Amino acid sequence: MKVDIFTLKKQYEQIRDELKGPIEKVMSSGGFILGEDVGLFEQEFSAYCGVKYGIGVNSGTDALFLACLACGIGKGDEVITPAYTYIATSFGISIAGAKPVFVDTEEKTYSIDVSKIEKAITKKTKAILLVHLYGHPADMDPVMQIAKKHKLKVIEDCAQAHGALYKNKKVGSFGDAACFSFYPTKNLGAFGDAGMVLTDSDEIKDKMVLLHDYGRKGRYENIIKGYNSRLDTLQAAILRVKLKHLDEWNEKRRKNASLYTKLFKEAKLNIILPQEAEYAKHVYHQYTVRVKNRTEVMERLAGKGVRTLIHYPIPVHLQECYKELKHKKGDFPIAEKCCEGIMSLPMYPELAEEEIRYIVEQLSEII
Repeated sequence: MKVDIFTLKKQYEQIRDELKGPIEKVMSSGGFILGEDVGLFEQEFSAYCGVKYGIGVNSGTDALFLACLACGIGKGDEVITPAYTYIATSFGISIAGAKPVFVDTEEKTYSIDVSKIEKAITKKTKAILLVHLYGHPADMDPVMQIAKKHKLKVIEDCAQAHGALYKNKKVGSFGDAACFSFYPTKNLGAFGDAGMVLTDSDEIKDKMVLLHDYGRKGRYENIIKGYNSRLDTLQAAILRVKLKHLDEWNEKRRKNASLYTKLFKEAKLNIILPQEAEYAKHVYHQYTVRVKNRTEVMERLAGKGVRTLIHYPIPVHLQECYKELKHKKGDFPIAEKCCEGIMSLPMYPELAEEEIRYIVEQLSEII
């Protein structure tokens, strides 16, 4: 049996007929830039998350740095962010001209360790940019309390957590701004790059509207130096169709995760499984485990037809691109520990029960 880490073919087959009409409508209209579907998807997705405004952008990375700019973050500022995440999170801060200040990870949920945030605050701190990693919400209440106490902005990186809940409320609805990626492999994915910034703030919304479209007020009237970061109409049309299926797909991910966990516990394997905090509804963008001898395990699984990936092998503070920050190994031990053992197993809504059982059986023979 061959089981890939992820596939979009089965999802496309499921919604192929639904997509034909919206795609044809866009193609025949010729309104490829800021067409009708963009505004409609901005309204629908922001409503889905329980937020007033959505501004579609080119990618999740653009969402991050434009959200930073819209929150008034720039040169000389510091932004607190987790050491364990995808590099795009800190790039959003850096591209805005600010300095990422890393905080270690909470080992059970892989979220930022809230207990360490206040120690990282300085006079230059402008915001906290946290991540709902792998689809598990960060612990938002204490983060928001710290931010209020120190008068800091909060930006949520929701790139892996579309539809996840914190205390029965959607992630993306807590901070001053929230950033989403619709990269094809996400729980809600486009047919290319796409992203969005959500906010309840009129001020941030108005800044985002300018920033993402050349800073223009009229066709040729530019009032600030802006960027070309617009959500394509075609991607918006596709995402409108897929949004209708998101909750169903997330429930299938949760069902698959539950089966993985049940089988692993029955097998009593020496691996660390994903956990779901009491406050959270995990949407399992990834089903991540931690194992010893990871390289050997991955190679042997590959030999059995099971493809796995590492999300992520190097913590951000040890990436060469951040060598100017002069961090060293041991500075954020939990993040480093997670990076040494983490391994993502196949996870997508269409993953079959027999495929999950096969993966667990193969791991049982290896570990």
